[in-house]
This record gives sequence, C-alpha cells and structure tokens, in this order.
Amino acid sequence: MKNTKRNELAVCGFAAVKKLEKNHPEKITRLYFTEEKAPLFGGLCKKLAKQHGIYNMKPAEDLERLSGTVHHQGVVAMIQAPEIIPLDSDITDSWCERGENAVLLDRIGNANNFGAIVRSAAFFGIKNIVIPNDEAQSTVTTSSYRVAEGGMEYVNIYSVNSSARLLEAMKGKMIRLGTSLDAKKQVSDIGSFEGAGARQSAFESEGKNLPFMIVLGNEESGISDIIKANCDELVIIPWAGMEKGRPCNIDSLNVAQASSIIFYEVMKCVR
Repeated sequence: MKNTKRNELAVCGFAAVKKLEKNHPEKITRLYFTEEKAPLFGGLCKKLAKQHGIYNMKPAEDLERLSGTVHHQGVVAMIQAPEIIPLDSDITDSWCERGENAVLLDRIGNANNFGAIVRSAAFFGIKNIVIPNDEAQSTVTTSSYRVAEGGMEYVNIYSVNSSARLLEAMKGKMIRLGTSLDAKKQVSDIGSFEGAGARQSAFESEGKNLPFMIVLGNEESGISDIIKANCDELVIIPWAGMEKGRPCNIDSLNVAQASSIIFYEVMKCVR
C-alpha cells in the first residue's frame, strides 16, 4: 500500500522486513509491529532510535490499515516509495561487459506473480529486472514486496518505454530468450544455444559468454507477437506425456513457476 501524501510504501511480512533490516535499514522511516513480534525487532528499534526514526507497537488491525492487507505477518515498515530507474544503453552495456543476465517482463499484471518472479531471480542470482511503462504491468507494491520474501533487496528494477525496441537494441549482445507454447525447442535445450556456455567470436578476447535476456509473458496471453519476433530463441516447458503426443491437462504453468524452471536452466549455462 502506498501513502501518496508521504510518498511512502508499506513493506510488510516478516522475511521482507528482516531482509530490509539486514541490507538497507536506513530506508526505514517508520516501523510498526504487534506485541508478539516486538522481541524480534529490538535491534532494528535501536537503529531507528539513533536515526530519529519512529517505531511503535500496534494491534493487528492497525497494521492491516497501514499495509492494506491482512497478510502483514505482524510487522510493517514504511519506506520512501522506490523509484524505478529508466533503462539506458550505459546500463545494458555494463550488463554485457560483466556477463550479467536480465529478465524482461512483458505485461505481468499480477503483483503476487511479480513478487514471486523477483524472489526466484534473487535465488538464482539474476539481479536485473526490466518492466515496461505500461498500465498492464505490475510494479513494486506492498504485495509484490511481501511475496518476494526479501528478494527486492537483491535486484535492480528498471523501466523501458518499448520492450520491442530494447530487444532490438540487444541483438547480438545478449541471447534473447522467450517462451511459447508453439516453440520447437525445450527449456532443457538452453545450454546448447549459440553463445550459451560457448565462446562467441566477439567476446573471445575478453573470455566472456553472451548473457541472457529472459522474456516472461503476460499471465493470459504469454509474450506478444512483436516480442516473439525479436527473440533469438523460443522454448517450451514440456508437460507429462508431451513426448508421446498427449495433450496438456492445463494450458500452461503459472508464470512465476515457469520462471524458476527457466532461471535454473540458464544458471546451468554459467561457466
């Protein structure tokens, strides 16, 4: 929940607040917790006292009002609303220089899915996430922060006006990887793609492999046609019986579940 008057964002959930305390306690301007959780935040209260921050014990009903959710888990930390950094060529060039992978979200609309993707990305060491400036795209919210279970502290989130133009600009610099139900290659084939774990001539002198830009699509319709057209490779996650021509029992995996499988396969390409 965002407090527009103060330009604050409520971060709730035990794991999310604990990771915030560990990595960026200076971001916290106010802290509220239930009597039950009070003993677990004594150290953070001391830090807040030194920086003249506010901390108070509150009943669960007040925390629900502050966070806008019943899933606050007994603690709410208020921070300045995060600014999403506009992506530019200097940033993408630095990814390529360091061989860093990135994730591009194509209109992921559900905040919980967004948070789960952030959590998986942090788990697999992918710290660059790009979202389009589109009303259909979820952004950093109280819900996504909580579901990320602390993952927000380990990723950088950038914005772009056009995902298609970004992909065009990254041609030959990153392996642009998308998912599609009509793809001919399976997710397990990722390691065999040119540039994935093999030397590319343009990078031989620097001893680097091409990093990946992983595109994850909308929950209902997947990645758009224009995005597919700008991918180097499209993959599918096989279902039970696929090899024998059996139809899938459901249309697809949840995008957050699918992201974990793809991130794992990409991680295997790291040398």
